[in-house]
Amino acid sequence: YRLKGLIKKYSDYIRWPIKLGDETVNSMVPIWQRPKNEVTDEDCNTFFKDTFFATEDPASIIRVNAEGTVSYKALLFIPGKAPYGYYTKAYEPGLRLYSNGVMIMEKCADILPECFRFVRGVVDSPDLSLNISREMLQHDRQLKVIANNLEKKVKSELERMKLGEPEKYENFFKNFGLQLKYGAVDDYGMRKDELAPLLMFRTENTDCLTSLDDYIAAMPESQKYIYYACADTYAAAKALPQGEPVRDRGYDILCMTDHIDEFLVNILGKYGEKEFKSISDEDLGLETKEEKEELKKTGEENSELLSFVTEALGGKIVETRLSSKLIKHPVCLTAKGPVSIEMERNFIAAGAMESEHIKAERVLEINPAHPVFESLKAAYAEDKDKAANYAKLLYAQAELMSGIMPDDPAEFTDLVCNLMK
Repeated sequence: YRLKGLIKKYSDYIRWPIKLGDETVNSMVPIWQRPKNEVTDEDCNTFFKDTFFATEDPASIIRVNAEGTVSYKALLFIPGKAPYGYYTKAYEPGLRLYSNGVMIMEKCADILPECFRFVRGVVDSPDLSLNISREMLQHDRQLKVIANNLEKKVKSELERMKLGEPEKYENFFKNFGLQLKYGAVDDYGMRKDELAPLLMFRTENTDCLTSLDDYIAAMPESQKYIYYACADTYAAAKALPQGEPVRDRGYDILCMTDHIDEFLVNILGKYGEKEFKSISDEDLGLETKEEKEELKKTGEENSELLSFVTEALGGKIVETRLSSKLIKHPVCLTAKGPVSIEMERNFIAAGAMESEHIKAERVLEINPAHPVFESLKAAYAEDKDKAANYAKLLYAQAELMSGIMPDDPAEFTDLVCNLMK
């Protein structure tokens, strides 16, 4: 039994029969060595499920037969479903590597880049040495040629799926889209240009996944930026008050809910000729010069009140400003500098907060056209303690709308109850 297992694992595809007694143990001719017209998709699906312990058919099959400077055959599969534990450190990626039908490595992770680690399959080349080691593989010229070619094949197949089989590609992206996002961010964005066309996001106007090409194609001529909102959930992203002026103009917003998304758009910078713009940015590019001057004038007239609010919140924020973003809502929370509120939450979740002291510089924005602002001004003129409580209440509301639990829920409850007395 042990001998049979070793033969099947390492020498199943030797072209001569290997017998134990009178029984031929090996298969001799592997499926990837047979002529294409003799192998059906069903044969390939069965091979995929039996070999890689999958329960579902692959989303796509890639067959390669290359001859030239480096000769090789490959049978690759894009899985239809992420295997158990795929997004964990325990998962081992890699393709099976053969030389003339003899397996020399069960999981060779150097053939495909990390962004395509979901691909399973086999590569068979007579140009590879049977005695090659993992260290030698990293410097093997033939393997590098094979790796470059297979990377192009996989990318080309994904592009074909996206255009020709959109439903199948959307299902693929739900399983492995996070991997593509990691790949675009990895190595300081080295592969961002080739992976960006493959990315998809949900938007406020469409409940299904949308590519960046489709988003741009649907943009009105007046829209200058690709607007996006980051939050924990799709519903939370749609509800962020900072997006009111964008929605008011009929512009769609990308709803980003993966923790990598904000780092991703910072790496991408722009797509085509369109820059990414967070709805939390100070300038959304929507105001006229007259509107900016009017807001600046109102802010100067209420500068003492705004400074008072900042001081009343005891270091929780770095600035209070009047907002041009808000239409219906009274307040929102944004940030100054390179670290956004969403980034801060991701760093905290990753356990980096205490060691690196990465913290967003929070800004409380108040809607000068909302009745709440008039109430705040009246309280500031008549009762500073009451105005300070209003400031705390508004800040807590801004936190809740950003998906953040107030530091002191009991204090927030007391402030609300005092308003009801």
